Amino acid sequence: MQRQYFQVLIALGSNLPWQGKASVNILHAALNACEEAGLRVVAQSRIFATPCFPAGAGPDYANACAQLEVESTAEDTLARLHAVEADFGRKRISRWAGRTLDLDLIAMGQTVAPDLATWTHWQGLAPEAQAATAPDRLILPHPRLQDRAFVLVPLADIAPDWVHPVLGQTTRQLLDALPQAEIDAVRPIET
Repeated sequence: MQRQYFQVLIALGSNLPWQGKASVNILHAALNACEEAGLRVVAQSRIFATPCFPAGAGPDYANACAQLEVESTAEDTLARLHAVEADFGRKRISRWAGRTLDLDLIAMGQTVAPDLATWTHWQGLAPEAQAATAPDRLILPHPRLQDRAFVLVPLADIAPDWVHPVLGQTTRQLLDALPQAEIDAVRPIET
């Protein structure tokens, strides 16, 4: 039987140290841990500094994106990513709180999951509802990736021509639609 591989896009973030490691070092180590968890890293972006939101709520973030090749389902891939987060001291105390490591499954090829109606519901939630509620299942592509410069700037490093399966736009087009001030706030970190 021939193995089936899937191309997965993930976003990485960190704004809290862990075991003496700074956020930039955590992101590098997390990619190695993904490899050890059977998630093959095909490409990785540069690492960027991103202001914490809301302003003053904590240290700035280090953000990056990576393309992985996996044999597993989206749910299994997410479980592996969560296991890597836990290995780096991630505690899920409150939504959008500071974190040692955040690994978000952004997209799995052209998959829309669980279905278009569910994706549309979560994509259209007002910001206050987003902050108060989390989906009870995996939504793909990530319903707010098109709104986030801290995802799109590094994603453009590795997958500028990836086409959003619902919006029909490339990473570059989604990024170009954001306000320039948001794009400019995401600055490369020299490593």
